[in-house]
Amino acid sequence: MRTIILLFLAIGSLSISSSAQTKAVETLKIKTPTVGCEACKTRIEEYLKRYDGVTYVNVNWRKKETMVKFLTNRINAETIKAAIANAGYEADEYPANPDAYNKLPKTCKHGG
Repeated sequence: MRTIILLFLAIGSLSISSSAQTKAVETLKIKTPTVGCEACKTRIEEYLKRYDGVTYVNVNWRKKETMVKFLTNRINAETIKAAIANAGYEADEYPANPDAYNKLPKTCKHGG
């Protein structure tokens, strides 16, 4: 009888610990009005994928939108927006970093 009780306790604690490890994934849509070509798309997608916690990135340069899925226990929305700005592009309320913008290829700049 004691073995059965211990077995149930062990199973119960395993199910509790596995549910506690569930990772919350959030989807974020960011307005990226200065993204204007495939090179911009590739640059942002590759840049964001380096961040721990970013699980998916899709830049739609025609709609001027970037969709990012991320693990909330590893990174937050503000860090992602700041990363896009640090890559040289506007991201919602974050202006592009001027130094990074100046290093972009001519085709990725306004009117390029």
